[in-house]
Amino acid sequence: QVHLVESGGGLVQTGGSLRLSCVVSGRTSNSLPVSWFRQAPGKEREFVASLNRITSPNYGNSVKGRFTISRDNAKNTVYLQMDTLKPEDTAVYYCNYWDSWGQGTQVTVSS
Repeated sequence: QVHLVESGGGLVQTGGSLRLSCVVSGRTSNSLPVSWFRQAPGKEREFVASLNRITSPNYGNSVKGRFTISRDNAKNTVYLQMDTLKPEDTAVYYCNYWDSWGQGTQVTVSS
């Protein structure tokens, strides 16, 4: 069983930046990605970004060029650097590995 804990959410103004962290504990595969999803009120959960140890990262269309996913294997942590934030980025952000999900961290972007 993989356990995921997110942190780093908060309130930021339009154009600002935040960095989310996801600490991953448990046994993971090099080929399966750790992913970030988000869910805004009244909307479906949306793919944001994913990264495994083998291939290049993938990004959702709405965040390409603004968000960067990375990992620190020594710290078992996956990061989501979010730049040029927009009000439409407001959501609860979740870390995911296979069928495991974190508890989520709230990101609010004020206009």
